Amino acid sequence: MSPTNRTVVVTGIGATTPLGGDAASTWDAMLAGRSGVSRLEQEWAAELPVQIAAQIAVEPGEILPRPQARKLDRSAQFALIAAKEAWADAGFTAKAGEDQSVNPDRLGAVIASGIGGVTTLLDQYDVLREKGVRRVSPHTVPMLMPNSPAANVGIELGARAGVHTPVSACASGAEAIGYAIEMIRTGRADVVVAGGTEAAIHPLPIVAFGNMMAMSKNNDDPEGASRPYDSGRDGFVLGEGAGVIVLESEEHAKARGARVYAEAIGQGISADAHHITQPEPSGNGIAQALQNLLDSTDLKPAEIVHVNAHATSTPQGDVAEVKALRKVFGDDVDHMAVSATKSMTGHLLGGAGGIESVASILALVNRTAPPTINVTELDPEVNADVVVGEPRQLPEGRIAALNDSFGFGGHNVVLAFRTI
Repeated sequence: MSPTNRTVVVTGIGATTPLGGDAASTWDAMLAGRSGVSRLEQEWAAELPVQIAAQIAVEPGEILPRPQARKLDRSAQFALIAAKEAWADAGFTAKAGEDQSVNPDRLGAVIASGIGGVTTLLDQYDVLREKGVRRVSPHTVPMLMPNSPAANVGIELGARAGVHTPVSACASGAEAIGYAIEMIRTGRADVVVAGGTEAAIHPLPIVAFGNMMAMSKNNDDPEGASRPYDSGRDGFVLGEGAGVIVLESEEHAKARGARVYAEAIGQGISADAHHITQPEPSGNGIAQALQNLLDSTDLKPAEIVHVNAHATSTPQGDVAEVKALRKVFGDDVDHMAVSATKSMTGHLLGGAGGIESVASILALVNRTAPPTINVTELDPEVNADVVVGEPRQLPEGRIAALNDSFGFGGHNVVLAFRTI
């Protein structure tokens, strides 16, 4: 088999989210239809128009050694926790080189973030203004760099085949995984640790998103605020956390006897070229990404039984995505169980594609689609089979799932995974 068409498989998963401190607890909470959204109790939130968010379930300080954590922005802390879980889950016992089953020169890391170390940047600016130049941390620059999560994961695991950080707003995490698939498929690496992370629960991002009318202001009902596809939806809820997977060439995984979760079939990418924040309303850009996925892989529409939708709970975005699915797949959409897991996790921005890829893979492994919560009245424009209320059993046989991610700037990324 030539290096340009190597089969790529998923051998490890990791996550830290508003639903749980690892992938297993996050998945269990999804199946239970549990919301990770709560009211912000911090003093600074009292006067904000938006006073809710999906905050991390387990603080990174409870997991990482304190000397390490204090030199990392929260986005890098989340990424490191998820990456270490995924690495161990893949069966690696030490960093590359020390674990002889992986060559560090054939190991890559692609960890994305939509905003990067924004909390470090803003907090350290406050320190500069209030306490003076001598109190600004010397770790500020390596903490706020958008590539800091990827770099720290690469250092931790010994990745020398390349460390990369795609930044494409809320499509960043999915783009990272797509990039990783291509690194393996084209022969640049045998193993790549990939995903997304975000830590932007801070007054400025919350106020900025709120002022552009993108976020829900349903402060009186935090758990019911994120309601994708519901007629009463009024915007997304900001979340934080990370999702990371280990991707590997099938040959490499077999050679070391690794457990395989699923095949990572490939990606479809496009851009709307329409508006910096608004989706193209007809869904044409998203449809092009879906078509590009079909054209560049052997994926058949009949295999797709599940879609982990981008569905952020915004009036325009939720509908455009469904329109795109109909444009490309037609009546085949009727047998696709559509889940909007942001109804539970909130919107992790650059981390969304990471955690939602984890959810898509686990849906295939367990043949179960998680529910979309908070749908009391389905928007009549949402012409799709949305999984509402209870998890949905997926069929036997060889099946596939899509993970859709879209971002400000018109970035569209669709990932596809398939049972082995």
